[in-house]
Amino acid sequence: MALKQPSFTIGIEEEYLLVDRTTRDLVCEMPHALFAACEKALRGQVAREFLKSQIEVETRVHKTARSAGADLRALRETVARLAAEHGLAPIAASTHPFARWSAQQATERERYQAIARDLAGVGRRLLVCGMHVHVGIDDDELRIDLMSQARYFLPHLLVLSTSSPIVEGEDTGLKCYRLAAYNELPRTGLPQRFGSWAEYRDTVDLLIRNGVIDDASKIWWDLRPSARFPTLELRITDVCTRLDDAVCVAALYVSILRMLYRIRRANQTWRPYPLFLLAENRWRAQRYGVGGTLFDFGKGELVPFPDLIDELLAMVREDAEALGCGAEVEHARTIVARGTSADRQVARLNRRLAEGASHEVALHGVVDGLIEETAGDCLSPLAERGPG
Repeated sequence: MALKQPSFTIGIEEEYLLVDRTTRDLVCEMPHALFAACEKALRGQVAREFLKSQIEVETRVHKTARSAGADLRALRETVARLAAEHGLAPIAASTHPFARWSAQQATERERYQAIARDLAGVGRRLLVCGMHVHVGIDDDELRIDLMSQARYFLPHLLVLSTSSPIVEGEDTGLKCYRLAAYNELPRTGLPQRFGSWAEYRDTVDLLIRNGVIDDASKIWWDLRPSARFPTLELRITDVCTRLDDAVCVAALYVSILRMLYRIRRANQTWRPYPLFLLAENRWRAQRYGVGGTLFDFGKGELVPFPDLIDELLAMVREDAEALGCGAEVEHARTIVARGTSADRQVARLNRRLAEGASHEVALHGVVDGLIEETAGDCLSPLAERGPG
């Protein structure tokens, strides 16, 4: 039987941190009036998140990454505009540069309260945000097969999204500290390789039958079959501060899935590699970002990330064009050239310190940069520029 082509629809979820424009610190709790205004304006596309200082938006289902990006632009603009009326601003970054996790509280929603109780101390330290990208893969067997194959490319996507280098006032030396915090949780990291949908369901159902989890939504792998939709959900990525970077990552992800589907249709498959090796690339992406190297396991050697992106873009060009996102995918070269949010945050911190600013003032400058970039792409295009 011929393999039916998936819909390859796309939806994007982003989590934002809400900061006080005067203190630049996180708010203790999102004002009720602000959330009510967001709910009224966004009609089901906004939600509270795990912490009271967070807010989540989600696009509708789209046929192209470009239209999903337009939706996301409107969501960001609306949240930024309404937050400004309360003296607040959203920042699209996976960590706040100096906020203390000990000052944060879980949202008073039963699901989040239950998660907080279950995760205990590690949950209290989970002051992080992420971006999730859903791609429509209607067939269960194909969805689980593509999940196993796509694991290889997760570090590449992570590199392009990194935005969490500074935590509680300290430059951690990592481009993505968020995953270090996330790794303390159960049921996280790279998923194992499953031979069938039935094997995946048997694995998940064992935990459900024993009351460990309510459903598959409490499996927080870097890539997972969604518990709500017939989609394959990308979860490894940081939230991108610049909107165009976010759309690029989403476009590249869906293009990779189409490429893997295309070669499978030709009775081929991406070569499997040990989870141990895939995890090494995951760490290298988390630690070094666009300026580092990842393993090309086919060659058996470390390769500079810009060279890997060149190869990956050539590999998916046919698929990106078929999906109408060629320009969005090519933007990956711009990300590599100018750096990610993580690069700019560290450069801005170091520049302010070199200019003689106190550590506190320098950190405030990093927050100001995040506020500008988060809303700037929506309200008026920002000029192309390098880190800092």
